[in-house]
Amino acid sequence: MLVVEDEAAISMLLEDMLLDFGCTVVGPAARLATALEMADSETFDVAILDVNVAGEPIYPVAEAIVKRNLPLVFSTGYGGAGIREPFRDRPVVQKPFSQADLKRTLIAALAAAKA
Repeated sequence: MLVVEDEAAISMLLEDMLLDFGCTVVGPAARLATALEMADSETFDVAILDVNVAGEPIYPVAEAIVKRNLPLVFSTGYGGAGIREPFRDRPVVQKPFSQADLKRTLIAALAAAKA
């Protein structure tokens, strides 16, 4: 799992949840430039992307992940309405989210990628 999240507390909580699921975490990346490098070079099965990373929109990272044909999940406090086209069809987990919400969203993202 590639994790891109600039809020340290949320990042640590997210990492703990993912580790509870048995996932291996890549990152977390707290800056757009780092996230772009990781999106291009790291090995991961799915990415969880904060929509706004240190004041910068995450969409260049999302584009890099889509080019690799990998699934992604957006994480935002604004809900799905805050996601730009052409990414509005991608799964969104709304902050604050529960462990069950995260797990359900990740399973759906992985299942859709395999379909």
